[in-house]
Amino acid sequence: MSKKVSFLICGTQKGGTTALDAYMRCHPEICMAKNKEVHFFDNEEIFAGTKPDYSVYHACFSPSGEQLLGEATPIYMYWQDAPRRIWEYNPDMRIVVLLRNPIDRAFSHWNMERARGFEDLSFWEAIRQERIRCREALPLQHRVYSYIDRGFYAEQIRRLWRFFPEEHVLAIKSEDLRLAPVETLNRIWQFLGVSQHEVTASKNEHAGNYAERMDLQAKEYLMKVFEYPIRELERLLGWDCSHWLDFSTN
Repeated sequence: MSKKVSFLICGTQKGGTTALDAYMRCHPEICMAKNKEVHFFDNEEIFAGTKPDYSVYHACFSPSGEQLLGEATPIYMYWQDAPRRIWEYNPDMRIVVLLRNPIDRAFSHWNMERARGFEDLSFWEAIRQERIRCREALPLQHRVYSYIDRGFYAEQIRRLWRFFPEEHVLAIKSEDLRLAPVETLNRIWQFLGVSQHEVTASKNEHAGNYAERMDLQAKEYLMKVFEYPIRELERLLGWDCSHWLDFSTN
């Protein structure tokens, strides 16, 4: 396959990327990877040599005609070396990021790891011990225990902007895709340069029902942790995220 992948959905984990991937697969002008989460640009073994084998990456796609190629791997936004590797592959890449309230995202992440059997600690214990536990993955980021760390969006956006022009990075609130899918998808179609495509049914893939609610202690702690980073993101993107810090809605 000579045609390069031209867009990525690269964040954030637990931010609605599975739903967006499903929407993308309904568009006739788009060819998504055969499976969601290819994990090419965060694969340290692939990039350990002098030159990665892009044929391995291209084998993940089966395009028809002139379809636009894209894939969704949420960790690309968080993985420090991924933006550079993506730029080296295709400096014209278009990047879509879905950003969810980082407090809710952290709790959803923890619930997922508990369900997978990778997490034994309570949510409170896990977030309090996160820094210590994540050191075991150094010099890389921790793929499992990074509940809080993945929520510092501003620095991740800036890392993407270091390699790609701002107009090539589309940031969207996760709740916009969930609550206003038609309008949000129209923005994405326009960003990717494909025709408008009617959405026939909303997709709420992998929407989880938690066995327990976030306890008050953890919620108060995370609101303090994320207050400044959320304000920073507001200034960076010109957003109003005040509802993310509204205690009554969390």
